[in-house]
Amino acid sequence: MPFSQKTLDFLVLNHIKDSRTWFEEHRGEYQDVVLQPLQELVRALTPQMLQIDDEFVTEPRVDKTICRIRRDTRYSHDKTIYRDHMWIIFKRGKMHGTELPGYYCEISPDGFHYGCGFYWTSTAYMQTMRELILGDDPFFTKAQAAFAGQDIFQIEGDCFKRPHYRDQPEEKRQWLERRGICLTADNPDLSLLFSDRLAEVLAEGFEKLAPVYYFLLHVAEILKQKSALFGQ
Repeated sequence: MPFSQKTLDFLVLNHIKDSRTWFEEHRGEYQDVVLQPLQELVRALTPQMLQIDDEFVTEPRVDKTICRIRRDTRYSHDKTIYRDHMWIIFKRGKMHGTELPGYYCEISPDGFHYGCGFYWTSTAYMQTMRELILGDDPFFTKAQAAFAGQDIFQIEGDCFKRPHYRDQPEEKRQWLERRGICLTADNPDLSLLFSDRLAEVLAEGFEKLAPVYYFLLHVAEILKQKSALFGQ
């Protein structure tokens, strides 16, 4: 592993050049300073991640656990071809599926951030999550306790413009008032990003979030059951 300043320099320069020709001319550099460290990070984290969920996809390959360096610009106003950041993800099923939560770590010139949750969540998922929270579901009780017992991760996700749950305690409202859900930590420490301690730090953080992951997965499973009943 570890990442280095060369990793970030390549990502920035490739993003600035934004040229398929330039990238192909420097593909070997991409493989050496970007792709291989990402693959090593996936391998280093795999034992810990399989302890959390033995159904996680753990293949250290692009489109399995590692994102593409080329952006999908079909539905975006931003037609920039290459991104200046990269990420890995551990989740069940397809990498880009939106039905199930996952763990992620993203590196960029600003450092790295990591956490657990969703990039995008459906209205039906969030409504099911709120129902379980309001019903004091045991999975949520454990998730809430785990979140309250640490100071690394913050809950993120767009909130309603107008509060919907003023009558609920604040520790529940920070979950209930959101349109999406993700717990994330930002770390600008490049010395840690470039260190062989990175995998250890990520693994420790991911373990702290395990009860949160189990709750988010539980919500997805309940929603799937509801959808199956509705389909019948």
